[in-house]
Amino acid sequence: MPRSDPSARELRARLRALVASGRTVAVPGATDALSAKLIESHGFEAVYIGSYATAASRYGLPDTGLLALDNLAAQARTIADAVAVPVIADAEGGFNDPADMWRTVQAFEQAGVAAIHIEDHMGPGKHTDLPQALRPLEEAAARIRAAVEAREDPDFLVVARSDASWIGLGFYETLRRLQAYAEAGADLVFPTLVTAEQVAEIRRRIGKPVMIVDLPDGTLEIEARAGASLVLYYGFSALVQFDALGRALERFKATRDAGAVPGYRGSVRAFEDFMGYRELAGRARKLRRPRE
Repeated sequence: MPRSDPSARELRARLRALVASGRTVAVPGATDALSAKLIESHGFEAVYIGSYATAASRYGLPDTGLLALDNLAAQARTIADAVAVPVIADAEGGFNDPADMWRTVQAFEQAGVAAIHIEDHMGPGKHTDLPQALRPLEEAAARIRAAVEAREDPDFLVVARSDASWIGLGFYETLRRLQAYAEAGADLVFPTLVTAEQVAEIRRRIGKPVMIVDLPDGTLEIEARAGASLVLYYGFSALVQFDALGRALERFKATRDAGAVPGYRGSVRAFEDFMGYRELAGRARKLRRPRE
């Protein structure tokens, strides 16, 4: 029979409990439902889906602010529907002004995710060398406050992200902004492009759980010592898939023999078992039995 999955409310409560536990939880990024199921099957306690992976895997685009709310919420729903662990989703800058922030929160709550992060980055050209800017502090804080007030489920986590360090405004501007977002009601704060020492300083001075992306050349042990609660390995599936599939296609092209590609023909049975073909056939046979 199909598994009986926990409800979205139960998964949100589970993620809130994970954050409250004091442990550091690694959250690999998915690209699609299959990668999310693989992350879950290897024992990870949550899955992340961001604009970086969604832009690449679903639309073949760079992550430069091109996606709309509906694009991200729809992809988040496919991930949440595929797994029985909490899903953390990227809500970019919130997409709406404070008065209409309820539309953003509603879209992700209805998609079944457990948490969203909202950033203060604004304008096009993220991940490029184009000039970058942040939303005015008061406006960014108002968006966080509106998101917190708009949620229907009190366990739905609103995470406030600041890209101040990322765009070169410095660590103290990051601190100033995260403090304001914490006061606006954010459940967690999320600095980008910071060091392990700075993560520890944010945790000490702001007093809120901290979410980060994985530190360059860092390990989960280092990130745990810094005091991070959730660590998003945001590009994990996208980058590993890009590398592995690229190398496999290169080998196929060179050898003209798909059988020379490790894992292709030899993985059919394992793949179909993982996807539930055997269980589906069993259900079909059972339902076709004549009643005695």
